[in-house]
Amino acid sequence: MSAKEPILLEFPERFESDRLVIRCPQWGDGPAVNEATVESLNELRPWMPWAKEAPSVEETEANLRHARLQYLKREDLRLLLFLKSGGACVGSSGLHRIDWAARKFEIGYWIRTSYAGQGYMTEAVEAIAAFAARELEANRIEIRCDARNGRSAKVAERLGFTLEGVLRNDSVGVDGTLRSTNVYSKARGVEFT
Repeated sequence: MSAKEPILLEFPERFESDRLVIRCPQWGDGPAVNEATVESLNELRPWMPWAKEAPSVEETEANLRHARLQYLKREDLRLLLFLKSGGACVGSSGLHRIDWAARKFEIGYWIRTSYAGQGYMTEAVEAIAAFAARELEANRIEIRCDARNGRSAKVAERLGFTLEGVLRNDSVGVDGTLRSTNVYSKARGVEFT
């Protein structure tokens, strides 16, 4: 990929894994994503600052429209996860903290409570990492998670991401206490080609 303006980069808005359709937000996704979010608030609150209160469907729709615009501008690549069979929204992920010059991306994710523990997030993150390597020519892909969030860390570990270190007391968590962050990565030429 040449070093052109990110807005000029052409890549898909949608791809699939075995069981999932993974795509950028579309107008009208608000109700499905809101339902998944509201169902999962208790599990999301300890980790996600935006999960303090249940959003309205309208707020979710507005948020997703902003996310779509960011995707089109290549500033942040939020991705929604839908079952191929039945079409239920099972969570959200994406490529964030993008450095186009270095081709560095961070994968973030959350899973809908009723679909947790079934391998969907591992499947999604594997497909997103492959998409970043193939379509975006990623040189580095990171996963960062609260050191106390064992379920999130397990996704990175199952997929062969290397724990590079723990950033001790690097931020304040949702509960106001200091938190440490695990930093996992894969790099071109080391864990992927």
